[in-house]
Amino acid sequence: MVGNTVADFFQPLEFIYSNNGGERVWFPAIGKFRSMLMAKNGSKVGYWIVIAVLAMLLFGSFMTNIGLTTVLFSGPASLGGNDRPVDEEPLFEEIWSYGYGDTKVVRIDLTGVIMRGRRERLFGYEPDMVESTLSQIRAATIDSNVKAILLEVDSPGGGVTPSDEIYAALEQFKVEDEERLIMVFIRDLGASGAYYAAMAGDYIMAEPTAIVGSVGVIMQTFNIKALGEKIGLSSVTIASGKNKDMLNPLEAVDPQHMIMLQELVDGMQERFASIVENSRGLENRELLDGRVFSASQAMEHNMIDGVGYLQDAIDKLTLLLDVEEIYLVRYYEERGFFDSLMASRMPQLPDFNAVEPPRFLYLWKP
Repeated sequence: MVGNTVADFFQPLEFIYSNNGGERVWFPAIGKFRSMLMAKNGSKVGYWIVIAVLAMLLFGSFMTNIGLTTVLFSGPASLGGNDRPVDEEPLFEEIWSYGYGDTKVVRIDLTGVIMRGRRERLFGYEPDMVESTLSQIRAATIDSNVKAILLEVDSPGGGVTPSDEIYAALEQFKVEDEERLIMVFIRDLGASGAYYAAMAGDYIMAEPTAIVGSVGVIMQTFNIKALGEKIGLSSVTIASGKNKDMLNPLEAVDPQHMIMLQELVDGMQERFASIVENSRGLENRELLDGRVFSASQAMEHNMIDGVGYLQDAIDKLTLLLDVEEIYLVRYYEERGFFDSLMASRMPQLPDFNAVEPPRFLYLWKP
């Protein structure tokens, strides 16, 4: 039987030791196993299975060594092939996306939770979504041929600081050339931090079914003091000051701590609300209490400028640029074989030792 042949191969797996010029060498006794496999009902299938497994292991080892060699022996120039500071002056390949005009517009996506966090590759890390978005905005900023950005938003928001960074980068895009424009197109969701970033837009259009708004700040954590008492769990903390242990989940919440944190939240909300008021010309601050709006409601309250689809946004941007037609490009990073190999994602296991602190968020989290 073939199954018995394979099992018989792995059961007596042993290594033969030899002395090769004073160097100790261990190697599989493949010849011995080959004889055993050939003798078992005269079948060669098990033998070839073993050879295939060994070949795959050898290939995997070879590719790993190639990748490691590339990382270890390549300098800055060979890694990036660049003669410029890649973070300050990002260099992307461009793919033609839309249109036949002479006026260049870059499409940039703002999708998902706006949060920093590196993701592991097979070798090293890949940029997070915040840095990726900022790099594309910087690339558009230094390209004098780019006359507008079409920011396509589908995000519930995220961190306070990353949202502000993207907003500031978009504003800088226009500072470099006062004739430049930013068209914001909200697909499904443009809430909280995503709406904050959208305030850099000269025109905001949302799809008819989009959700918009949620101007507000939130900070959440858990308190499990009562649960800890039930199961005999207590906290031992050595801190340098009475406020260093703020929001310890195993201690009763100190009212003074709540006051301190509320002041921080109120300050962040004031900044958010002021930016919205200045950008949109809003006079009714009661609308900026964290509520969300449908596209039609947002239009009614002057939180967006139009309702439509992507083609409508492109047509409106063409009109605002006062040209007959535009052409749109997307940025992408071209990768060779070894770049793709090193960009392979590692399997992720839960990090039970990681500490996730409470965060201040411009985030809509229903």
